[in-house]
Amino acid sequence: MKVAIIGSNSFSGSHFVNLLLENTHYAVLGISRSPEKSELYLPYKKRDLSKFKFYQLDLNKNCLELLALFDEEKPKYIVNFASQSMVGQSWDNPDHWYNTNVLSIVKLTNELKERDYLTKYVHISTPEVYGNCTGIVRENNIFNPSTPYAGSRAAADNFIQMLVKQFNFPAVFTRAANVYGPHQQLFKIIPKAVVCIKKGETIPLHGGGFAKRSFIHIKDVCEATLKIMENSEPGEIYHLSTNKLVSIRDLVKLITDKKKICLKNSIMAVETRRGLDDAYILDSTKANQELSWTPKINLEDGIEEVMNWVDYNWEKIKKERGEYIHEE
Repeated sequence: MKVAIIGSNSFSGSHFVNLLLENTHYAVLGISRSPEKSELYLPYKKRDLSKFKFYQLDLNKNCLELLALFDEEKPKYIVNFASQSMVGQSWDNPDHWYNTNVLSIVKLTNELKERDYLTKYVHISTPEVYGNCTGIVRENNIFNPSTPYAGSRAAADNFIQMLVKQFNFPAVFTRAANVYGPHQQLFKIIPKAVVCIKKGETIPLHGGGFAKRSFIHIKDVCEATLKIMENSEPGEIYHLSTNKLVSIRDLVKLITDKKKICLKNSIMAVETRRGLDDAYILDSTKANQELSWTPKINLEDGIEEVMNWVDYNWEKIKKERGEYIHEE
């Protein structure tokens, strides 16, 4: 069976490719707008790649070529991780976020609804669509986006749901808490904190780091995504999260404690980014009950794994640029 992964160069996409290649009955098509990265960021590069093909195609520029590829290969499943994903930076060029996250997705899925070889389209969405919430957030919560990023993702989700209702398009949605793990981009908070400590630099925390989040290991998310791809019904939405909320400040403290250094000397408060949601925790009861899924990797062990990854690859990592670089 063929599975097409759009956004295979992304952190989550590359880990999902890695999981699929463990399952010998899958052949995988990897699609990203940028050239394939090194094994530092792509865990699947160490696997047998005889059932993997990579195609450099940009959703914004190569939609027709992408559809032609699908028509030739006829994947049974398409899992879409691709998006302009940075939240705070979406205020700088909101049109870029809407071009990628809305217009390109509308063009793609409107065409895919006609492809009878497609059994399931899995859309990797985000809890950012809910905006600032209190208490437990369930799959039927209303959208209340706070940023251009969140607004663009909500618009795409709404369109795809229309395709499900009007054309029986076989789409399902996942919304995961903050994912982390080895091979993550270095500007994300956990690897960023580890790298800053190793370099003797202070760690910037928006608003002092008091916003609370749930962090979930990417391996747990990928296992749930595979179950959703194989077993879910069109139109369904699944939250993937742990039940533990932690402030960004306390998250960093877990890392400084492991390094046996003082938290106060390792951090600095910076201006709160516009539209930063205070806290929310996703209810994953549905995934637990319908898919028999629960996250297995606790935060402390997951952080230890990231620290070990940074240590093992330090000669490469210390030469990498650690900040986000925007591409239109």
